[in-house]
Amino acid sequence: MKSFGYLRVDRTDQALAAYAAHPGARYIAGGTNLVDLLKLGVADASFLVDISRLPLDGVDETPDGGLRIGATVRNSDLAAHPLVRTRYTALSQALLSGASAQLRNAATTGGNLLQRTRCLYFQDVSKPCNKRVPGTGCPAREGVHRDLAVLGHSQQCVATHPSDMAVALAALDARVNLLGLEGERTVPLTEFHRLPGDTPEHDTVVRPGELVTAVTLPPPAGVHSVYRKARDRASYAFALVSVAAVLTVEDGVVRHAALAFGGLAHAPWRARAAEEVLRGAPATEETCVRAADAELAAADPLRDNAFKVPLARNLAVSVLTDLASRP
Repeated sequence: MKSFGYLRVDRTDQALAAYAAHPGARYIAGGTNLVDLLKLGVADASFLVDISRLPLDGVDETPDGGLRIGATVRNSDLAAHPLVRTRYTALSQALLSGASAQLRNAATTGGNLLQRTRCLYFQDVSKPCNKRVPGTGCPAREGVHRDLAVLGHSQQCVATHPSDMAVALAALDARVNLLGLEGERTVPLTEFHRLPGDTPEHDTVVRPGELVTAVTLPPPAGVHSVYRKARDRASYAFALVSVAAVLTVEDGVVRHAALAFGGLAHAPWRARAAEEVLRGAPATEETCVRAADAELAAADPLRDNAFKVPLARNLAVSVLTDLASRP
């Protein structure tokens, strides 16, 4: 057993100071991912700063009609919140499709965004992995990669981000609030997670010691939003492909479109090419097909995961045509 230090804090300044004072420190809240990684030996921590008691557990309407979600809000509470269910339906659906009820009761908003990949090689310390130990290689490329990326991957890494919630937040134009010793900053959710490139060990743009304090949502851009997930079994499974979409149709024409994929890339994948096809076009199935094809033209599947491309296409078309037909 490895020994470690532990401190529970109740103020953000205490958290930042504790992290700075203990090299090798890690923040912990729900622990639904970090504890697993510590047990596996994938992550290491000489000191844990428990931030679960920080006053960041509120869900509040903003003056402009948006929503501010504290970083320690539990996934189950967020999914059930009346404003989330009515105004940001895709977010509630995404949260309820993730993990199990027990895990949703423990997992937090900030922790969900920061969870690491579920790639088999990343989680097995007996195997090489560029994400875990840079420069050792990516055996997934020639090995087991059925569940892994078809968009935005590199020679260094083909892992996918496992979050359902983050995919919905990407389509909803969320922003992530961060706090560090240098002050506060805000990052668009679509820029929060990184593609692997040559440095797959860096999952996000979070700087050492920074805390995720909140996620902010703008006022709903459309009346209807949907999150739908394709997986190997009906529950307790990560997405092979997921789709979050927001669509506004007026007089048979798409006025607003936002689309994001999960399960296809190292980060939630905002489908900008598809959105460009949709905006100003007739709200028909043909338009939805053209939009999905435009986005997935960039797909670069590996030996065993090419099935994800038609699966993503069909799922996106199904979701978009469903939204387009709603009054």
